[in-house]
Amino acid sequence: MSTTPSRISPVTGHYVTIDVEGIEYKVFYLEHGEGQPLVCQHTAGAHNHQWRDLLEDEEITSNYRVIAYDLARHGKSDPPRNTEWWKEEYKLTANHYVAFITAFCDALGLDDPIFMGSSFGGNVALQLALHHPDRFKAVIPVEGADHSPGFYLDWWQHPHANAAQVCASGVWDLMAPQSPDKDRWATWFYYSQGSESFKGDLHFYSVDHDLRDRLGDIDGEQCPVIMLTGDYDYLTTPEDGERTAKQIRGAEFVEMKDIGHFPMSENYPRFAPYLKHALRRIAELTGDR
Repeated sequence: MSTTPSRISPVTGHYVTIDVEGIEYKVFYLEHGEGQPLVCQHTAGAHNHQWRDLLEDEEITSNYRVIAYDLARHGKSDPPRNTEWWKEEYKLTANHYVAFITAFCDALGLDDPIFMGSSFGGNVALQLALHHPDRFKAVIPVEGADHSPGFYLDWWQHPHANAAQVCASGVWDLMAPQSPDKDRWATWFYYSQGSESFKGDLHFYSVDHDLRDRLGDIDGEQCPVIMLTGDYDYLTTPEDGERTAKQIRGAEFVEMKDIGHFPMSENYPRFAPYLKHALRRIAELTGDR
């Protein structure tokens, strides 16, 4: 018998079937930990592997039930099961995105979860705080803003291009040069797998999401908003994040140093202290609520 020490991860994976706007989805998610639910949304065109290091961070999972799901059409989550989805172009909208997330949380029976998303996930975190402040303990928009125009481009998927390589390489310089090569290339690899969903995700990110006239309606005292943005993110800049936070009652903004648009996967050790600060602030602001 082998005496090699076990290296089996404590992270487990499950499927849950949910109903969103009358359509059935079978959703895959990873989870680890106990305590306050912390629900994590990956970036556009990617999947929940981006949260791999957070899911194994014992300092966080000792107090938080970390749940990272694959949005439908991403990772191990299939397209909708009871509709001819292939007959329509995929264009993600804010209404559907919000409905999907709330249905997922309801299906898992989550009580007052914290929601954290990055990039288009950071943007939908703001949508959740606006439309469902009573259903979330707090939100952490990572690399998010009120409006992110200009990234919904036809050439992400072109018949004369290798879409997988175009999508992966198109986001390469959004990562900070200080981030470890192994993690930058892992992030690149995630994007090489998600090219079919990337453009549709960016429809939400750059077209449908626009809260420039709605930020004053978000109550950051009822649902705390802690915004985190890397200083190497030129797509959603620190200036964008800070401008957004200043218009939300009670919101806080933190600029993360030496990190780019994919902090949780490109350099988790650099990201972790900022995340833990955000979680501490939420605990301070909400008490035992």
